[in-house]
Amino acid sequence: MRLRYRLLLMLALIGVALFAWMHHEARADPIVRRAAIHLRDWPAGQKPISVLLLSDIHMGGTAMDPPRLTRIVAQANALKPDLVLMAGDFVLGNDPVAGERYATDLINPLSGLRVPLGVVAVPGNHDYWAGLTSVPRALWRANVTMLVNSATVRGPLAIGGVADVYSHHGDVPTTISALDRLPGAKIVLTHAPDVTTKVPEEINLVLAAHTHCGQIVLPWYGAASSPARQRYRCGIVRDGNRLTVVTAGLGTSILPLRLGAPPDMWLLTLGPR
Repeated sequence: MRLRYRLLLMLALIGVALFAWMHHEARADPIVRRAAIHLRDWPAGQKPISVLLLSDIHMGGTAMDPPRLTRIVAQANALKPDLVLMAGDFVLGNDPVAGERYATDLINPLSGLRVPLGVVAVPGNHDYWAGLTSVPRALWRANVTMLVNSATVRGPLAIGGVADVYSHHGDVPTTISALDRLPGAKIVLTHAPDVTTKVPEEINLVLAAHTHCGQIVLPWYGAASSPARQRYRCGIVRDGNRLTVVTAGLGTSILPLRLGAPPDMWLLTLGPR
């Protein structure tokens, strides 16, 4: 009997320690991943630029709060990117009342971003579910430009922002039509990476998020769940001449835990071939 109690106690202690480690990993400073990507339609004579991809802040809960986001903004500023792109899911959950409060908590930290070419974002599924009006309002106050199936020019880049397809708001044809009218090397920013399969081949680069790179990746098993096709779960994926970059994001969804999929941000150097 005592042996059984000891085993149960040991298992309980292991469980508590594992939970504490996973929560620590969820709140850790994001890893900075780097890549140099050449775009075939880069404007002649234009110098390369650095672009920082951030996503899935999921403000709210114990994994993300204003002090942590403020530290991440300071980390981002220290990298001195020319442009910041944000791929959605700014708030946590599905409750618009809580989403209003979480969206307000975004304003002061994100206002601290110091980027020559500014900050451009697209909405994620939770921004529709919990922050339909509050997130766009908060981003506007933080000087963040939100694209919803539209496009903009920043330096040598023409950026098409596809709204979230996971919540059935994305419109790729409308976005590409707006993008085609603009000068510059064309890229697509979106939340869910499955958009990649609908983007025309002439677009060399798609930047996405949503998957959290699995968030909890178990040894010998893999990701406990993935809301996108396994092929686009994490990292850089090549399809012919097009690359899709999928970030693990900064916050968490459902559980404030990570294992084997630490938070990250991508610092991309974009330029001519």
